[in-house]
Amino acid sequence: MTERLLIETLDRLASNGEYVDLWLRDDDCIEPTEALDAFLGAAARQKMPVTLAVIPAHTGEALAKRLESEPDVLVTVHGWSHENHAPAAEKKRELGLDRPIEVIEGQLREGLEKLTRLHEKRLFPMLVPPWNRIDPAVIERLPGLGFNSLSTFGPEKPAAVPMLNTHVDVIDWHGTRGGRDPDLLFAETAALCRPGGAIGMLTHHLVHDDVVADFLDRLFGLTASHSGCRWRSAADILASPAFPADQEA
Repeated sequence: MTERLLIETLDRLASNGEYVDLWLRDDDCIEPTEALDAFLGAAARQKMPVTLAVIPAHTGEALAKRLESEPDVLVTVHGWSHENHAPAAEKKRELGLDRPIEVIEGQLREGLEKLTRLHEKRLFPMLVPPWNRIDPAVIERLPGLGFNSLSTFGPEKPAAVPMLNTHVDVIDWHGTRGGRDPDLLFAETAALCRPGGAIGMLTHHLVHDDVVADFLDRLFGLTASHSGCRWRSAADILASPAFPADQEA
């Protein structure tokens, strides 16, 4: 099993007194569902902090009430309505310059204000762009809109706000649209481990299947108490004095 490769990698880190940070971002949250309950339950059993990317336009009091009993969950801003505005031949995006930037600014500001009202102290002012795509001009406006960080997918880049990205996606979007091969996921995670680094695991609870559920249970169980890694919230990682070491805008 490739999970052995991840354990051996973490063992080497631990033997050198080093560790890697892991964090969990779950996208497209709107309302309480059985799928959300299952996902949060799996994380809570191992006391895993969760960052939920919530779609402001489509959410309300029901989700806020559901999360009142979840001490280890942060809420972030997942665009505005998760609506595609790109031309038909191009990749989907909500935060490209397909509309006046003032319109985008207004929606992002409204989304942050709405989620702040609903979730108060649970709200962390990080922007998670739908489809992980955002125009650089919009990024430049984020500090003025009240955002303190940005999360997309792939390697972080210098930006107007610190970036904390996800790096391992559990869903096979271009194939089965179900869970990816767990051996590949363990191998990808192991390959990304570096001392002092942060690896973001990307999930979408609404489309999880048994393959994803099994992988997460195995991952959480193997890493929850391993001294070669720490599961942390997005807020805690970004607050670390050592982060971001290489993101000078």
